[in-house]
Amino acid sequence: MTTQFLIASNVLLWLAFIGVAVVMLGLLRQIGLLHERSSPMGAMITDHGPDIGDAAPTFDLPDHKGAGVRIGGASATKRPTLLMFTAPTCPVCDKLFPIIKSIAKAEKVAVVMISDGQPDEHQRFLEKHDLGDIRYVVSAEVGMAFQVGKIPYGVLLDADGVIRAKGLTNTREHLESLLEADKSGFASIQQFMTARKHAHGAHAA
Repeated sequence: MTTQFLIASNVLLWLAFIGVAVVMLGLLRQIGLLHERSSPMGAMITDHGPDIGDAAPTFDLPDHKGAGVRIGGASATKRPTLLMFTAPTCPVCDKLFPIIKSIAKAEKVAVVMISDGQPDEHQRFLEKHDLGDIRYVVSAEVGMAFQVGKIPYGVLLDADGVIRAKGLTNTREHLESLLEADKSGFASIQQFMTARKHAHGAHAA
């Protein structure tokens, strides 16, 4: 009787194990599908400021070293410019900075970091990071002109100062999507999802 009970219990345990394994495989498949559907082809636009295709507002401001910086308008270097709206106390911005620096260098894009906050906070950030060729501007006015509500937020301008892409840049993928906007044709994740929906609708028809 005891032997039969042990055999039955082992069979039940194996059946339970197989059942859990099947459920786990199903969950992993669903997670994979969800990740594919939410793939960040473009950074998420959350502001209501100047739109993609509009000329960016122009500003002439000093950077952290006192040198003049032109934001908007035609680029003197004939290169695209990435405006990165950050804050010295933003942990995501802090982690993203080395990625911003490496990608901008690889893509030959000028970068202007636009920040706001207390002077001592900026000083700590600047002491921690080697900016290299990146310009660092402290201005709440620029953020208000672009109506940036969340950070880190990126705006890509072409050589003529026209907005080509913009959106939240919480990850490397978001940042890369801004720089690849002209190549991919999707300046935001909203554009990507809309195009995908239309493509599926046309295929179904």
